[in-house]
Amino acid sequence: MLFYRALKPVLGWLFLSAVLGWGHSGVAAQMAMEHMDASESIQPVALNAHERQWILDNPKVTVASVQYPLYLFQDEHGHWSGLNTDVLKRISAMTGLQFEHQESFSTHHMLERLQSGAADISTTLAMSDDRKVFLDFSHAFGGAGWVFVGHANAPRVESFDQLAKRVVVLPARHALEDMIRRDFPSIEIRSVKTYAEARALVESGEAYATVENEIGAQLYPLGMLQVGGLVEGKWEADHLAVRKGMPELLSILNKALEAFPAAELRAIRLKWLEGISPTPVPSIWQRFIEWTCWGTGVIGAFAILSLVWNRRLAAVIKLRCEAQKELGDQLAFQHALIDSMPDPVFVRDLQGRLIICNRSYEEALSVRLDQMQGRLLIEVDAFPEATARMLHDEFVAQLQTRKSRFSKRQLLFNGGPREVYQWTVPFYSGDGKLRGLLGGWTDITQRRTESGCRCLQ
Repeated sequence: MLFYRALKPVLGWLFLSAVLGWGHSGVAAQMAMEHMDASESIQPVALNAHERQWILDNPKVTVASVQYPLYLFQDEHGHWSGLNTDVLKRISAMTGLQFEHQESFSTHHMLERLQSGAADISTTLAMSDDRKVFLDFSHAFGGAGWVFVGHANAPRVESFDQLAKRVVVLPARHALEDMIRRDFPSIEIRSVKTYAEARALVESGEAYATVENEIGAQLYPLGMLQVGGLVEGKWEADHLAVRKGMPELLSILNKALEAFPAAELRAIRLKWLEGISPTPVPSIWQRFIEWTCWGTGVIGAFAILSLVWNRRLAAVIKLRCEAQKELGDQLAFQHALIDSMPDPVFVRDLQGRLIICNRSYEEALSVRLDQMQGRLLIEVDAFPEATARMLHDEFVAQLQTRKSRFSKRQLLFNGGPREVYQWTVPFYSGDGKLRGLLGGWTDITQRRTESGCRCLQ
């Protein structure tokens, strides 16, 4: 009886929490139903006669697309997915425009396609003065800040003033490059093809820092890197970039974005970016509610554990299964992401044995993963013997020096000599221990052949 009297306040709190939870669930269910109703009754955008005729004359719009998870990427089936893809699908339903993705392999490549007229729009370009010369930008439909990314063992980078007389590595034609050269001439800028190469150079110590979208900076495991402060006064708004000379298309896109339901756009962003964006600082009232919920939860958990001990074991088993499923989902996503890369990519351990590779690596060497996994390069018939020995020795030497390697070279494959752009970088575990090498290459010979280039080799 005494235990029951002591438990009555706890049960009262639990009942109140349940009522509040049901209330929140009802609101969430109502919002979900409203969202479903809105999706099922998409209203077309009001267009003038010139715009409707333009759509009839130009039924397909070519999108220059570079893979940038979670905004835009190809899934395991080769289909384009991501936040920006969902936005384009909604615009297509509102206007009748059909968007056709054509993959680009870097920001520089994407800008060249837009300048030459090979593509009409892009969904992942930030606005800058030099890009405004040949591009028009739509209304913004979201955005994120720029952040500094530096080495974990170096002081946290908070401003450009800390980077005076230091090397900052950026992807070629970065949106902030002109501003940095103009306002901070003492900073030495080094250009690379992709953000992955930029992070690798910072991690190896060849560069001091890079500047990246805060969503992208939080997406990948940091390893030997750390995210610094926001670039003050610079915001990377999400726009649709349209090449000059297409005012009708720009007007159609702007009208669609203006008519885009705010609730649906917010739902799309939460679908892809929830848990990735930095968490805002809660208010005092929010903290009070959180502390109250935590206190109620702790008291309720203590009471439940005192009464029904075996429930704890069931809850632990359930949580473990959910964690294993989540880990499996993450691994499946990472594997699909690696397989979707068009260039060969591989991972080797500290002895040079293959851990994993993507499909492009298997196709380039005509050898399956199960024939190479756990074996040295010199133990499989993937390259001619001399080439395999040379590459294996380079891997061993690189693991000793822990230096990243990027080189344009000619390699002898089983099918003949090929000119490639090869890269290999050391990778580390979360506690900073060297775990092996991550590498790959771009087949320059194949790219020249596919593009119809007749330049002298």
